[in-house]
Amino acid sequence: MLRGKVLFAYIVVCILWGSTYIAIRIGDRTLPPLLFAGVRFLIAGVILFVGARAAGQRLPARPRDWRDLSIVGLLLLSGNTCVVVAERFTPAGVASVFVVMAVAWTAVFETLAAGHAGALSRRIVAGLALGLFGTIVLVGLTPADLASADWRGPAILTLGTLLWAAGAVYYGRSHPQVGTYLGAAVEMIAAGLVITALGLAAGEGPHFNLTTSGAGALAYLIVFGSLLGYSAYNYALAHASATVVGTYTYVNPAVAVLLGWLLLHEQIDARVIAGMGIVLAAVILTQVSWRPARVRASAADD
Repeated sequence: MLRGKVLFAYIVVCILWGSTYIAIRIGDRTLPPLLFAGVRFLIAGVILFVGARAAGQRLPARPRDWRDLSIVGLLLLSGNTCVVVAERFTPAGVASVFVVMAVAWTAVFETLAAGHAGALSRRIVAGLALGLFGTIVLVGLTPADLASADWRGPAILTLGTLLWAAGAVYYGRSHPQVGTYLGAAVEMIAAGLVITALGLAAGEGPHFNLTTSGAGALAYLIVFGSLLGYSAYNYALAHASATVVGTYTYVNPAVAVLLGWLLLHEQIDARVIAGMGIVLAAVILTQVSWRPARVRASAADD
């Protein structure tokens, strides 16, 4: 079960990343997806790098640490970019169900990496399945919604969840000797450079025109999605199981619904309340049941 600073970081991720769905949707209306994502990560990475260095965090001394951080950043943030691209073809409710599958893939990959199947107990499988069911109830998704979805969206989302899960587990196994926040900065810079280059190669440059709404969405995602949210995720991932931390994907849709109720006066009915209750039960069941073979030691400079 998560406790202390790790629990706080987990809650930060749940709240902040639950609020980014609408910002991504707004930015997608006016900004090309690859440059939208790449510029966001690059700017946030540079800001965080400068801040971490000013706070005294040291650069990685080993070449392998630079390599591992770059690989983690490319895997995780390419997975996130897939969500940005897929939201052009997929309704938010359908997308959220595919996104929560990342925690299931993470559990599978973490179990394979640990070399023993005992960690993936029946209670863990039940918790993961319960979380998926709760998300479906929460967003009111029907089989017809899935059947009518543009196939490009689910295909891109599936790729994204696989990349994200692989990155989360790789991070926990690679043990880079670097402060958590400087490590997050290097990850974002590496991914930002590659994704921005892909966007330019795809011809998105002439279409990158910042409107007021697009600039606002980009600024929100840089500050709250990347600087705060991604840093908190890296901190939690450095001190706890990737599967347990990954249950934030169950909470994000509930946060989005609550924010819609608080800020946009959207209605919350019995189905939504039931979905939230199921999701909460799934998160608790998964967290109390998981017994990882190995959890990474504290980072060099937290």
